[in-house]
Amino acid sequence: MTTHTTLDRNAGIAVWRQIMEALKAEIVSGAFEKGSRLPPESELAARFGVNRHTVRRAIAALTSEGILRADQGRGTFVASAPLSYPIGPRTRFSEIVSGQDRAPDGRLIGSAVEEADAFLANQLSVPLGTLLIRVESLRVADGIPMIVATLWFEQARVPNFVADYAETGSITTALNRAGIEDYNRKETRITAELVEARDAQQLGISLGQPVMVVESVNLDTDGRPLQYTRGRVAADRMQLVVSGGE
Repeated sequence: MTTHTTLDRNAGIAVWRQIMEALKAEIVSGAFEKGSRLPPESELAARFGVNRHTVRRAIAALTSEGILRADQGRGTFVASAPLSYPIGPRTRFSEIVSGQDRAPDGRLIGSAVEEADAFLANQLSVPLGTLLIRVESLRVADGIPMIVATLWFEQARVPNFVADYAETGSITTALNRAGIEDYNRKETRITAELVEARDAQQLGISLGQPVMVVESVNLDTDGRPLQYTRGRVAADRMQLVVSGGE
């Protein structure tokens, strides 16, 4: 007996996108495990009360995100679930991705030296006009773009950061080379916006799609601000998980 799922046709959200989100939620919850086969299009069409073309569009969107894969003649299979990304005192991209059996990588896509304006001076607790290193980074998991981020550091503290990050692809390793053995997250602020053209190109998403904006400040072991980051997250590929307070 086919289970029926009711869609809200007055929600102002395209039906195919509602189906996409419903399937994605089930994949995240474990209802469909990695490597498992999705039900046939005809069965999904009956479940959602739509035609097969609408189901096919939802599946195509999930396939373009790398969540599903189509095997000719065999069906559609779960390639990977959206990345679960915990936000906490020790948020480390490489550790989080590796812990979910995916291959992490960091790519340097730009850098510059600039003077701290009032906002950045406040975030990093440095005098106005202090020289900062600005780094543009793309973080990927299994080759799929996840986060495009802009990071700022006081140049005097990490003078070789750009070269070290370009070589290693790891922020933690690059900081270690500067003598900074550990760091912790002070705070995280999460908002949303429509993706900008340059970020859309880096993330491989369409203009008009939303991205999560994650702003954070990291402290060194002495409690001194070390890094301010403004990351733009592909909302369809990652779920941010914020732990409850103590």
